[in-house]
Amino acid sequence: MWTVGALSFAVPWALAGLISLPVIWWILRLKPPLPRRIIFPPIVLLQRLTSKRESPARIPPWLLALRLLLAAFIVAGIARPLLNAETKLFGEGPLYLIIDDDWAAAAGWAARQSTAGDMIDHAERQGRPIVLVPTAPAPEGAAPPPPALMSADQARRAIQTLQPKPWPSDRAAAINNLLADSTLRGQRPGDVMWLGNAIEQPTGAESAKTAAGGIVTMAALTQRLRALGAVTLFSASEGQRPIVLRQPVTDGPALEVRAERVDAVGGRGIQVRALAADGETLARVPVVFSAGKRSASAKLDLPAELRNRLARLEIEGIQSAAAVVLVDERWRRRPVGLMTSSGGQAEQPLLDAFHYLGQAIEPFTEIRKGSVSELLGRGLAVLMLADPGRLPLSELKGVEAWLDQGGVVLRFAGPRLAREAGAGDPLLPVQLRRGDRAIGGALSWRKPEQPAPFARTSPFHGLDVPADIKVRRQVLAQPSLDLADRTWARLSDGTPLVTAQKRGQGWLVLVHTTANAEWSDLAFSGLFVGMLRRLVQLSQGVAADGSGAPLPPIANLDAFGRLGDPPGGATAIAADTFTKAKVSPAHPPGLYGTAVARRALNLSDTTGRLQAISNLPAGVETRSYARSLARDLQAWLLAFAALLFLVDLVASMMIRGLLGRGLNARMFRPALGSGVMVFCITLAATAHGDDTFARENSLETRLAYVITGNRNVDNISDAGLTGLNTILWRRTAAELGPPQGIDPSVDDLSFFPLLYWPVVSGYVLPQGAAPNVVNYLRNGGTILFDTRDQAENAGGATLSRLARELEIPRLVPVGPSHVLTRSFYLLKEFPGRWTGGALWVEKAGERINDGVSPVIAGGHDWAAAWAIDENQRPIFPVVPGGERQREMAYRFGVNLVMYTLTGNYKADQVHMPAIIRRLGQ
Repeated sequence: MWTVGALSFAVPWALAGLISLPVIWWILRLKPPLPRRIIFPPIVLLQRLTSKRESPARIPPWLLALRLLLAAFIVAGIARPLLNAETKLFGEGPLYLIIDDDWAAAAGWAARQSTAGDMIDHAERQGRPIVLVPTAPAPEGAAPPPPALMSADQARRAIQTLQPKPWPSDRAAAINNLLADSTLRGQRPGDVMWLGNAIEQPTGAESAKTAAGGIVTMAALTQRLRALGAVTLFSASEGQRPIVLRQPVTDGPALEVRAERVDAVGGRGIQVRALAADGETLARVPVVFSAGKRSASAKLDLPAELRNRLARLEIEGIQSAAAVVLVDERWRRRPVGLMTSSGGQAEQPLLDAFHYLGQAIEPFTEIRKGSVSELLGRGLAVLMLADPGRLPLSELKGVEAWLDQGGVVLRFAGPRLAREAGAGDPLLPVQLRRGDRAIGGALSWRKPEQPAPFARTSPFHGLDVPADIKVRRQVLAQPSLDLADRTWARLSDGTPLVTAQKRGQGWLVLVHTTANAEWSDLAFSGLFVGMLRRLVQLSQGVAADGSGAPLPPIANLDAFGRLGDPPGGATAIAADTFTKAKVSPAHPPGLYGTAVARRALNLSDTTGRLQAISNLPAGVETRSYARSLARDLQAWLLAFAALLFLVDLVASMMIRGLLGRGLNARMFRPALGSGVMVFCITLAATAHGDDTFARENSLETRLAYVITGNRNVDNISDAGLTGLNTILWRRTAAELGPPQGIDPSVDDLSFFPLLYWPVVSGYVLPQGAAPNVVNYLRNGGTILFDTRDQAENAGGATLSRLARELEIPRLVPVGPSHVLTRSFYLLKEFPGRWTGGALWVEKAGERINDGVSPVIAGGHDWAAAWAIDENQRPIFPVVPGGERQREMAYRFGVNLVMYTLTGNYKADQVHMPAIIRRLGQ
């Protein structure tokens, strides 16, 4: 490539053709234009004919200049000039393309891919190999590819399939692997282009450590990379750098929403949106960064009913896992009802149990007061009873029924319970001895006892027990075989402090001391608050699992903040270590647990404090991501050359007299139209593009499938449609070409009547794909979405995201009279590899596109049922129906293709009885 200022030439040797311009000038000057022919009566002129010597006419100067300009345009076009195309590269060896593909890359991923594509183009024009080095660790169970020399085409394909990861990068490990690779040794100095994310330590400083234990900064890493060649660091411009949404903090009845940014330049405002599990927006709150400040916060105050529906917080307009906080039971407000005995000390709050309970639980829950019947009528999560004694029978029945339905009753001991305890009290988890144990009493202590550390089987496991808590008095439990199983907390002497019993779906819990400071110091401690918080969480089945049982992943976020199916490498987290878990390839951000106990692992737990990159070594160039300004001028130059050729042709004909005045008038419009047509055709023909795709797919009818980036799924899709093609060829008149894999963001979908779309966890709709797909659906195309999960919720979450982006209307199950049930075979169900779920289509409306539904959705994994190998044998088993079920899956495929190819013509069958009656047959 040869560069002159902002203009570059991809084929510079073609400029040697400019040497021919003087030769062309000399030839044109030497050879005159052909003489003008005039039709005239010869006799009169012959009479006056005189012989004289004449000089041949020379070509007009303007025509000479026109032809020289035409030749110059052709030569320049062949040289392929590029405007603003050249990036300054210093070396002659490989182009090392290092890409931070972690969570911080998601928000500007399109710009990063575009910049990488530009760098690859530059390397290709200079004939240099490329080494691609992603810095984020590979998903769990997948080996990271070693650094290797790639061609430009290989690098482009790798960039297209590369996606950001929802966990931090490990830059030090990536650079160590690059520098230690033996295959790259001996290469000439090249250029290192690091497409970074402007953050110094996105991992919180735990993954990039030297052997000595220090932090490896970007300055140190770039200094090491200078051994490979000149280093250029790309990063987002100020104001476009990552913003992290931190976990909210409970502030009384409200949530304090907090955000942090990398730079502190200028003021900036963002909108944080509170969403329910179904995607409904519950509230929006503005968060404003003041000039010079890197953090900002705002209060989100929601009624208890809405707050308990809160599922996630997200920053509007930023697609990143760091801009999302998943909310679990820790942030929901569980209404707690307080019912104290009539002998409360309202005028002396420091003696009142109600005062201590209210102060302890108010920061994280909603307090409701009243009688038992009033409280149960409003809906509660927990009912707290501070030494109420025996309840009236009417209230007792209501409490027991509420317990069976999942409520939690928390009861505290006191003088009343000590006097009235005995057999027959239904609101006790264990039998109690009459009286109480106190210093100097019948069951005396020599000294106050301290709570013992909590057992692993206790919901309180993990809470620290302060050494200054003393219990001076308690009610004692009668020894029994199940007492140990019902004990959640003990004193240091082994006597129960908290006991509990499962009642139906709820829990009955007894604290064997008072809720105030009368019998113990527990109410003064932070342990009291922690224990109450755990018990309130217990109301929704989210108690800390003291057994340490693993919490498997339920749904995980991708790097763009979209919740979907867990990736294959995601593993469970032990419940007792969940609060210490960090986001990693083994533990992506998302929801973990079971249907009754969910915990949220958020990326903000791992990111640490954001710090901008600084103190780079001298000689390291820094740039910002910017849209490429390169323009290929070849098409325009050749098009103008074609236009000049037409002008030259017309001028030559006029000089020779072939275009008379009348002929000019008659031919002006056709000539103008022909010129414009030739110009447009030339421009289109010289534009860079591969028409192989259009040519192959327009010559024969094909079925297509979406390339998901998951090689296994894509291979199944190809094999499945190949098997369906074979069945169609054997049983119908349809002869289809081989299936075509397509990228909805770049390929023309209009060639395909049916598009099979396997829904894959973590699939992100490429930029520009949504308008292409929407246009395809609106103009007669049909897409079969297959979640491949037997219509369970995991794949449905990914499909729901696609439905919102592709503007898919609400779908309804296929009815018994739908054309899909009889377009070729008569069917009652539509099995694939799995069976049992519904098939969904667009609700019938106006007869647009012959009544064919543009969207068909299900979860039966049809491609796996259709798939055959090279010997035309089925690849995957089908369950539970075996080969009979596979046959029905093929029949559904035949019906589906006939439905999309022939439209809704068989819908007229419903009118057949009426037609026969009219004919009198």
